[in-house]
Amino acid sequence: MKKKICIITGSRAEYGLMQNLINKFHKDKKVDLKIFVTGMHLSPEFGNTYKEILKDGFKIEKKIKILNRSDTPYAISKSTALGVAGFGKIFNTYKPDLLVVLGDRYEIMAGVIAANFHHIPVAHIGGGYTTLGGIDEWIRHSITKMSWLHFVSNLTNKKRVIQLGEDPRRVFKIGSLGVDRLRKTNLLNKKLIQKKMKFKFNKKNILITYHPVTLEKNTSGSQFKEILSAVSKLKDTKLIFTYPNSDTFGRIIIKMINKFVSSKQHDSIKFSSMGHVNYLSVLKNVDCVLGNSSSGLIEAPSLKTPTINIGDRQEGRFKANSVIDVQPKRNLILKSIKKIYTKKFRKKLNNIYNAYEYKDSSNKAYKIIKKILIPTELKKFFYNL
Repeated sequence: MKKKICIITGSRAEYGLMQNLINKFHKDKKVDLKIFVTGMHLSPEFGNTYKEILKDGFKIEKKIKILNRSDTPYAISKSTALGVAGFGKIFNTYKPDLLVVLGDRYEIMAGVIAANFHHIPVAHIGGGYTTLGGIDEWIRHSITKMSWLHFVSNLTNKKRVIQLGEDPRRVFKIGSLGVDRLRKTNLLNKKLIQKKMKFKFNKKNILITYHPVTLEKNTSGSQFKEILSAVSKLKDTKLIFTYPNSDTFGRIIIKMINKFVSSKQHDSIKFSSMGHVNYLSVLKNVDCVLGNSSSGLIEAPSLKTPTINIGDRQEGRFKANSVIDVQPKRNLILKSIKKIYTKKFRKKLNNIYNAYEYKDSSNKAYKIIKKILIPTELKKFFYNL
């Protein structure tokens, strides 16, 4: 009898991380795989990235539209409610044996809530992180408490999940799926990137990926203004912007990117979505990534690319020596940019340790899911330390 496995994906980033794992289930004749797509994937504003899933040869079973044209707290609340209702209807029909999710976004939580009401066990990838500045913090821990299986990136995260009362026998350290896929991806060189993405690198090049700090009120515009003020002073530098996620007040950042790029078309370029391979290829070939994206902490160190991490959105995560933490102040940002070009800093990039890097993470998760006995009831005893 085939094991019915459902996977929810709501964003370009988390799909890119899961692509290898999805492919293993897709090829397994003993698995009945269903892929449900939601969130930013279905938004023209964010690049209609569901097309990447189809391009990879996967079938999308259902699309659950939940995004509003606004990103206010009320709009996010409404989107979450639509997600719970939409996934509830789907689970009432499909009744999978296991739901596999990754990350800490509200659309993923919506699917997990619906799965719990339908007594569907959840396998959660990426629990145990702490991110002080983001609403993802409590969403991630909430998903942990609603999940049956846990796949974490390192020992520290494993301890945190157990600290939340989860049985150690169901918590597995597998490393980062992002670094795992990175090692299995043929990245493009500068020449191919320029041809494919239709822009030219400059003498210096900086990738800017900045998301709203969702646990702070109305700071998106002011903090991003400091970043733009700093990078506008750079010379002979190509500024490569990627759009933020569909978080609260993310559209403020998008408007600021559009205005900035339109006034500096020779020195800057923007992308609503690059695609996973293109993004990693650019990340490898720039002088640094600047912003507050997790890719600066997880994938960038394995590529020997420096990271200038702005603010406290990622506070609490392990950071390699290639990461420079800086507050969102233009003079401090400029000082950090100057630092990454010094011989002393560039030299130490050759010996960077990345705590998120383990061998064959996707295959480890796949084998555990294939082997483990799916529970017939979801009673969980709180594991006391």
